Amino acid sequence: MQAETRKLVVLVTKGIDSELSSVAFTIANGGLTAGLEVFIFLTSAAIDLVRRGGQRMTQVSPLQPLAALIEDFQKRGGVIWACPPCVESRGYKQEDLIDGVIIAGASAMHAEIKKGAATLSF
Repeated sequence: MQAETRKLVVLVTKGIDSELSSVAFTIANGGLTAGLEVFIFLTSAAIDLVRRGGQRMTQVSPLQPLAALIEDFQKRGGVIWACPPCVESRGYKQEDLIDGVIIAGASAMHAEIKKGAATLSF
């Protein structure tokens, strides 16, 4: 039987054009509510979710607007990592991203997985 984990890593590849981005943040917020330490790793089109203003472009009814989901996630201690090559390929720099987003490679995610974090992908 697998040991209980207190951490969750959510890998998100879907961007502002997909309802799965809102679902991912809703589930991540649920993980925080459940008492988990939650990390989101954004890659590919998901980088646009944390581009300043990008998160205001998505709302999937009846879920909260994506901007509110991200703000809530960060206020409650959730960590958001953005894939460095994905950020760079879009011409973004740290200042183009919302406050609190950490540009970090997959090794940050892998370190949490090695410690036993559960994983979800969207």
